[in-house]
Amino acid sequence: MAPKAKKEAVPAKTEAKVKALKAKKAVLKGVHSQRKKKIRTSPTFRRPKTLRLRRQPKYPRKSAPRRNKLDHYAIIKFPLTTESAMKKIEDNNTLVFIVDVKKLYDIDVAKVNTLIRPDGEKKAYVRLAPDYDALDVANKIGII
Repeated sequence: MAPKAKKEAVPAKTEAKVKALKAKKAVLKGVHSQRKKKIRTSPTFRRPKTLRLRRQPKYPRKSAPRRNKLDHYAIIKFPLTTESAMKKIEDNNTLVFIVDVKKLYDIDVAKVNTLIRPDGEKKAYVRLAPDYDALDVANKIGII
């Protein structure tokens, strides 16, 4: 088998020349097609919805997460130790707080009634579950 002749750079040049001449001819001839104008039937122009990419920040804007100020110890300020509150403890198995009891004192709650006092404080009547005794919890807290 005879070795194949290598292609020279000259045919590439002639190829480019032919292409350029074709382009020149096309430019001289010009384009005679006409584009139809779109008829707009509404006076408002609605911009088409385009792709909006998510933001890619270089660094987070908040350096540290905020501290939760409303923890279990901030919600309940103090237990009420008035005479009527003591009566509720003994008779109704109910603790009276000046406004999460469940987490703070490790007890189960049956019902919670709240009211806003005239001085702006919130009062919570916490009825304990039947298996918990309000007297024991009051002793543990230090009311009695």
